[in-house]
Amino acid sequence: MIRHAAPADHEAIRAVVLAAFGQSDEADLVERLRAAGDAMFELVEEDGGEIVGHILYSRLWADSINLYAALAPLAVRPDRQRGGVGKRLTTASLETAREFGVHAVIVLGHPEYYPKFGFSNDATAKVKCPYSGSPALMALALEDGALDEALLVAYPEAFNG
Repeated sequence: MIRHAAPADHEAIRAVVLAAFGQSDEADLVERLRAAGDAMFELVEEDGGEIVGHILYSRLWADSINLYAALAPLAVRPDRQRGGVGKRLTTASLETAREFGVHAVIVLGHPEYYPKFGFSNDATAKVKCPYSGSPALMALALEDGALDEALLVAYPEAFNG
């Protein structure tokens, strides 16, 4: 079952993110984004009463009236990886982002994973941000034209660690 995360889930989410990444950087990022009020929404996949996956979106600041979001991080418990949890969370989260009125989503992630959802590095050609030029920087327009013009994007301070 995929659902919005609740405060009671925070400890279990941290455990999933720590296990998925094998370090605390991403789990700490999640907590900093929440503390700063920069988390737009979080989804979890629950199975048998246990959280097995988590995805978080935060608002990006852009020189546009449109709403842009960062997808980061996506975490799946190691014993559930390659079983569809990440795919289900990503698909559900993109629909949720549309419902929130997000015009485009930007991710800094695995260049082999995110293109299956429509993300591409080419879509960031006009996006200027601290990660510009990285092959891991990808974007997906959820609204027509959302990435067609030059766009300056700033990530929340939490990303600076």
